[in-house]
This record gives sequence, structure tokens and C-alpha cells, in this order.
Amino acid sequence: MAQSLNVPEPVKKSQRTIFQEYSEALVVAIILAIIIRAIFIQAFKIPSGSMEPTLLIGDHILVNKLVYGVRIPFTNTRFPNLFEPEKSDVIVFVYPEDRTKDFIKRVVAVGGDTIEIKNKKVFINGNESITPGARFNSNVIMPGDLNPRDNMQPAKVPGGFLFVMGDNRDFSHDSRFWGFVPLEDVKGKAFLIYYSAQDMAKIRWDRIFKLIH
Repeated sequence: MAQSLNVPEPVKKSQRTIFQEYSEALVVAIILAIIIRAIFIQAFKIPSGSMEPTLLIGDHILVNKLVYGVRIPFTNTRFPNLFEPEKSDVIVFVYPEDRTKDFIKRVVAVGGDTIEIKNKKVFINGNESITPGARFNSNVIMPGDLNPRDNMQPAKVPGGFLFVMGDNRDFSHDSRFWGFVPLEDVKGKAFLIYYSAQDMAKIRWDRIFKLIH
């Protein structure tokens, strides 16, 4: 006569154990999200038109925080970087006049360069600099003694600093008005639009997953 086997019933997890597992998974997910945001990639939303037409109000973008060097989370200390911002890079940085805010602009000149603006034309080291997408739209030319928007005397960018401008050059508050950006204040390079909408009902499908140049 065959001997019957005693097969144990499946162990049922208590509701407390299930809750603990979900809680632990949630905590791990939050910690990973914080690490990713602090070290690797951070999302931003564009609130103004200073970077039009490259970036529109309502664009949601991703910024690579590794490309210019890893910053120790919650500090201003950064490990030695392999790359530095280059001309034409679109960067996010700490706004020099209010360090609680982040700004996004395009690098126009780097340390050692001399920048000058003559009647809405930008010159770097004596040569006219043309950036695709960046433009002056207004026909009104402001004299430099009243406003540096359209005319600015030659200025040499110190080492360790950047000169930045918005692509919408008639309507951008940038280095023409408040000076240079220290390299240590650069948070990262904008590289992708992952979502874009004028409002909840008007999604700009053609801009989603568009690379930022």
C-alpha cells in the first residue's frame, strides 16, 4: 500500500508582511529616484519664452547632470569633470542674482573669449557668431549706453566662467545684463524634450522626444 505524502499547504502571507514588502519597495524606489535626480538626470519645465524657438513655454525637458562632472548630492562639491560646457551647449545653472532659482540659456562664449555685440550681431574674438535657432526679432536697435541688449562693448570672459544668452535674444534676461556664470554653478546640459503642451488639451506631439541642440 503506497504511503501518502504530507504536502504542506502554501504559506499565506499576513497582511502585515505584504504591507512591509510594498513599503520597502516604495522606500527603495524613492531612494533611487532621489539618487538619479541628484546625480544623473533631472527634469525641468520651461516657464518662459526666453529660449524660443528652441524651447517653448510648456516644454518638459531632461538635463544630463553627469556630463560636466558628478556633484556630491546636497553639496556644491563636484568631482573632477571630463568635459566642460562648450559654445552652443544649452545649460541649466544657478541664477547669479537669485541662487534659489535655476535658469536655462545657451553658452555663447567660454573662458578666454572676447564677446562683443554690434547692432544685434554677436562677435566672438572678432568674428561674427551665428547660432542656428538663436535670433533677434525686433527691428528696434537699442543703443549700448541705455541697454546692452543690442549693443555691448567688448568683454573678455574670465577663466572658469561662461557668457550665456537666450535664443530669443530680444526677450532674454542673460549675461548681457547680469554678467558671467561660474562653471561651478552649472547643473547640467539639456538634451531632450520628453513632453510638451500649451495646456492639458493642446499636447505638442511633434516635440515629444525631440533632442535639444
